[in-house]
Amino acid sequence: MHKLVRVWDLPVRLFHWALVVCVVGLLVTSQIAGQAMTWHFRFGYAVFTLLLFRLGWGLIGGHWSRFSSFLYSPVTLWRYLRGARGPKTDTGHTPIGALSVFAMLLLLSLQVVSGLFSDDEIAAAGPLTALVSKQVVSTATFYHTAIGKYAVLGLIVLHLLAITFYSRLRNKPLVKTMLTGDSLADASTPSSLDSAADRLRALALLLGCAASAGTLFWLL
Repeated sequence: MHKLVRVWDLPVRLFHWALVVCVVGLLVTSQIAGQAMTWHFRFGYAVFTLLLFRLGWGLIGGHWSRFSSFLYSPVTLWRYLRGARGPKTDTGHTPIGALSVFAMLLLLSLQVVSGLFSDDEIAAAGPLTALVSKQVVSTATFYHTAIGKYAVLGLIVLHLLAITFYSRLRNKPLVKTMLTGDSLADASTPSSLDSAADRLRALALLLGCAASAGTLFWLL
């Protein structure tokens, strides 16, 4: 027996689509350069705020949004690859999807941090470049422009391929689920809390993260 289950609460859905917009903005402005770098930094600060929010919401958010719901052991991952399925692995992030999420959070964090120390030696320099040596700036700039950007792009491509695979071959409309928040699942599957109170809690967390990021960069 199956029922509609609230998998992705509204805060996670908004986080996801806001992150999509900001990452696209970062990639576009990095190619335009010049005056567009002002927006590149703004998108970078926005991603920094969103990452802080996701780390916090991964601890206190709805059931399927919490990191504890998709922290899989190597044994579970191996069994999943061999075909083992269950309500948990089929409802939220699969073991492979979980690896993708953690990889994206890590790569975006590295991209944001390296950007703070990067300098294109033309018109744009990160706010922390004056605090470190030229060697650190050079290394951060190389990673940010020659490694990190392409690593994020590669992961995005894999993500899109995975969405296509699950939608067409597994009949799992992942995009629709991330839009509506609901998915058809086993009747015993728990739903994520997504009440008005939960959403206000998420808003308070987001504002706190934005204030922290804003204060940090204002001091710098």
